[in-house]
Amino acid sequence: MTFFDYAQAPYPIREDIAPAYRAYWERLAQPGSWWTGAERVAIAQESRNALTCRLCAARKVALSPEAVTGKHDCGDGLPEVAVDAAHRVVTDQARITRKYVEGNVTAGLSKEAYVELVGVVVAVFSIDEFHRALGLDLEELPAPEPGEISRYRPPRLTEDMGFVPTVPVDGAVGEESDLWPGGRTANVIRALSLVPDALREYRGIFSVQYLPLGGMRNLGRLEGRAIDRMQIELIAGRVSAVNECFY
Repeated sequence: MTFFDYAQAPYPIREDIAPAYRAYWERLAQPGSWWTGAERVAIAQESRNALTCRLCAARKVALSPEAVTGKHDCGDGLPEVAVDAAHRVVTDQARITRKYVEGNVTAGLSKEAYVELVGVVVAVFSIDEFHRALGLDLEELPAPEPGEISRYRPPRLTEDMGFVPTVPVDGAVGEESDLWPGGRTANVIRALSLVPDALREYRGIFSVQYLPLGGMRNLGRLEGRAIDRMQIELIAGRVSAVNECFY
């Protein structure tokens, strides 16, 4: 794929951002734990389709999303249940319930596949919103690569939070020992841990757009950042409130 040339942007952009985005696009094209490379790229496309989907727009203003039926404006390559999940994560995430997630399992979308889907949607949407905020064209999605999915599931899981199993706070050991350095984590980090590679992929975006995990306890100014930690948190809190973030 052709990567966006950030040197042509109307604003100076930190040098660590472009490599992080490029690494993500390269990984997106490869097979994941529960989706093929082609399916992962299709999920990424649905994160974009959701913003112009007429069904999603109608559901957003309805008293209940289940009150509006119809077909999503979408591409090919994914089952309907996956398209619906990808669109809801973008357009109506505040009304995703345990009942909805369990219903998706019954319809053929396992919790593992759902978590990887969420990881792709959130990462792609984060990169896209960065571009939209700066008035930049969206990057083209990569061509998918062949290969087999791993179906890897962590051996230590708990259901003490959210609607899906997660690696427990003290469970980042063995194959998962790199998930949260120093044994300290937060629920927002654990949320993708049912699919460790989804967390690893998103962590690369999280680190440059917000904070690296190792810098979470630094309450001053982080090296290379134009604003200090309190200013970062003020912006993060405001964005979370506007987006009706559960966390």
